[in-house]
Amino acid sequence: MPIAKVHRISATGPDDVSGIADAIAAKRIDPKGVLAVFGKTEGNGCVNDFSRGFATSSLTHFFAEHIGAEAAHKICFVMSGGTEGGMAPHWTVFERAEIEGGTQPALAIGRVHTPDLPGQHLGRKGQIDSVADGVRAAMREAGIDDPADVHFVQIKCPLLTAQRAKQAQAAGHTVATSDTLKSMGLSRAASALGVAIALGEIASDDIRDEDIGTRLDLWSGRASCSAGIELLNHEVVVLGMSSRWSGPLAIDHAVMHDAIDVDPVRDALARLGLPTHKQLDPAGRRAIIALLSKAEASKSATLRGYRHTMLDDSDISPTRHARAFVCGALASVVGHAEIYVSGGAEHQGPDGGGPVALIVDRTAIRR
Repeated sequence: MPIAKVHRISATGPDDVSGIADAIAAKRIDPKGVLAVFGKTEGNGCVNDFSRGFATSSLTHFFAEHIGAEAAHKICFVMSGGTEGGMAPHWTVFERAEIEGGTQPALAIGRVHTPDLPGQHLGRKGQIDSVADGVRAAMREAGIDDPADVHFVQIKCPLLTAQRAKQAQAAGHTVATSDTLKSMGLSRAASALGVAIALGEIASDDIRDEDIGTRLDLWSGRASCSAGIELLNHEVVVLGMSSRWSGPLAIDHAVMHDAIDVDPVRDALARLGLPTHKQLDPAGRRAIIALLSKAEASKSATLRGYRHTMLDDSDISPTRHARAFVCGALASVVGHAEIYVSGGAEHQGPDGGGPVALIVDRTAIRR
């Protein structure tokens, strides 16, 4: 029976694989079982953030030395740039192993690489459909039949560079935007809507191309989408609970309705068996294996009735402000800042908010 293992490992830079290497040497990680690695890298998180590609290249070469190039390229490397504020750069390694017996249901993992996305489909229905198909395939791989058992879907999606846009136009197509930065938001938006359709949160017939990135009432409470220059397809990782998996790990999720809405996160902690009346103590922190979340500066330019200036800063992208702010809010609950916060939450939770997932080790929770 499969068991999910999740390892959170600190990193000193986008190419620092030493912590993963140490875990492999100590036989805490079997590289043959690694399905995905989520990374927080200290770039700017924008179009020209080459820390993501640097990290992906470093990890690919590292795993190729252990399991061969073909197997290494099957791993989903989901790199999210930007560790603003107190956010700590780190890797989250997802591994599948086999054991006999254990607690059921348990954390289940499915991953899929979609075909390359033609530039003319980015930010349009074609991208939505591609992602929805990928999520369904990843659910099947995870052994999850009921969409209600899915708690988090991480998507790494492409963006339009000037060259990619010109290639599509030269072939007689139009593109959703020629602005490379705006293409990041449109790609995240279409990917999130693909997740929402696959999970039954919204109906496909409800969406038109012009709704992508504009209709704030359409959103997924379990999608996390990060756009990058380093790929042309989508890397899809589904995390949920399944009776076909066993082991000590469990996952739950919450939806923050604004950037300081931590009460739903506390509720999720309570459902997982952790205390919520104060910041977690060291024992509680050890029980949390990973905290994954999205962050977004509200388009209203207000937060609970007060004006914020995240959208008006010409020097720093609002996604960078939002990542730092939400990481601080979540750190105040869990007691550390080694948290995966991805910026840009178009259709990922309500405007100004975003989904949050918590993975815990049930054996480390004091009863």
